[in-house]
Amino acid sequence: MPAKGKHRRPKHHPITRKLALAGTGGAALTLPLISATTAGAVPTATATTVATTTTAATATTAADVVTAAAKTYSVVAGDTLSEIAADHSVSGGWQQLYAANRSVIGDNPSIIRPGIKLELGTQAETARASRSAARTALAPAAKPAAKPAAAKPASAYPNNLDGWIRESLDVMAKHGIPGSYNGIHRNVMRESSGNPMAINNWDINAQNGIPSKGLLQVIDPTFQAYHVPGTSQNSYDPVANITAACNYAAARYGSIDNVNGPY
Repeated sequence: MPAKGKHRRPKHHPITRKLALAGTGGAALTLPLISATTAGAVPTATATTVATTTTAATATTAADVVTAAAKTYSVVAGDTLSEIAADHSVSGGWQQLYAANRSVIGDNPSIIRPGIKLELGTQAETARASRSAARTALAPAAKPAAKPAAAKPASAYPNNLDGWIRESLDVMAKHGIPGSYNGIHRNVMRESSGNPMAINNWDINAQNGIPSKGLLQVIDPTFQAYHVPGTSQNSYDPVANITAACNYAAARYGSIDNVNGPY
């Protein structure tokens, strides 16, 4: 800018003239004054911006730390895991809360000591647990495994000839002894008329001191030789008598079904 600029002062002001001569021209006095003002404004704005940004960053970082930090709860007298889980919206309920804190709770989830600190989990963990629970809810229910058929207890058979024959057939099937319901029934009716306490006191066996007994009229030596494990040792017992007689008939005739007379 030339020395004749409009901001140049008249020569009769000695102080102003000395200041002007101290620089390289009239502009030297004007530029620093303007620059000083501008420079004073810029750093102030910049400092404010930096401070604001730093504060925001610090706040964000602090928020992240709070979000990521595990939440804890100090147990007080009267607390239960279910109440704590409900009050703090623990995903998975008290079961999840117990699983996460079993090391401090112990083996009994019903007993929690006042003063212990429980980890309630982080928000991230809660979100993962919620997604997992949602996937589980949407997944098709698994079919329960088929239970093996239970063996019929003795009480499942009626205490009559029909029940005795059917129970004996089940025992025979386990031991591979052949025979049918009709074959057994036919021989029982011929030998004892269905009376489990029947005894023959007149034939040769009776004369020899070993009378025929029970539904299928078996003598004691035969009963003992062909007794089937799991049945009574009493030869008058209906199931034991039928089973031993069928075992004997299978060994001698192939099956009780092949017996149609005295045997």
